[in-house]
Amino acid sequence: MKNLIIKIILSLIIIFLGWKVVESVMTPVKFENEKERREGIVVQNLIDIRTVELVYKNINNSYLSNFDTLISFLKNGEIPVINIIPDPNDTTFTKTINDTTDFVNVADSLFGKRIGFYLDSLKYIPFSDGEIFTINAGRIEKGAVQVNVFEVSCLYKQFLKHLDDQLVLNSITAKEDIDLFPGLKVGSMIEPSTDGNWE
Repeated sequence: MKNLIIKIILSLIIIFLGWKVVESVMTPVKFENEKERREGIVVQNLIDIRTVELVYKNINNSYLSNFDTLISFLKNGEIPVINIIPDPNDTTFTKTINDTTDFVNVADSLFGKRIGFYLDSLKYIPFSDGEIFTINAGRIEKGAVQVNVFEVSCLYKQFLKHLDDQLVLNSITAKEDIDLFPGLKVGSMIEPSTDGNWE
């Protein structure tokens, strides 16, 4: 009887230790999978914001540094629908005539086919409990020319909330060594770039 009890206890200890080993291996794997999932969603938001910024600049020759104005532009702004036809008087077939035929709402044009897209949530960092992306815009001098620039960013610790603190810290430290910026961003306030730091 004693031997049976000892075998059962040893079996339970082995099962527990095996579970701890598997858990210690799976915890970082689960963290990386969740981190990648969250990064993908945040990157999509940054791409959406960049798209709106580029459309606004094409129409107004500047970028926006305020989410309220950006969202108002999405809701109320219009993009011209232009019909481009060849110039009938041009025998070289290189000239065209641009004719504005209509106007379409900016939000409908950019995001009309996206299911579950909410304009008012564009400024919020996913998974951050309501924190807002940092947004900035202005002009810098590059090669003796004034250039419009913008930057939208968020920190890893903002969208990795509620995950294992030590794994988040390890991830941030590893990224800082590579990027020098502990988060995701699109655009730059020091370079005329609209690239994201994930690209």
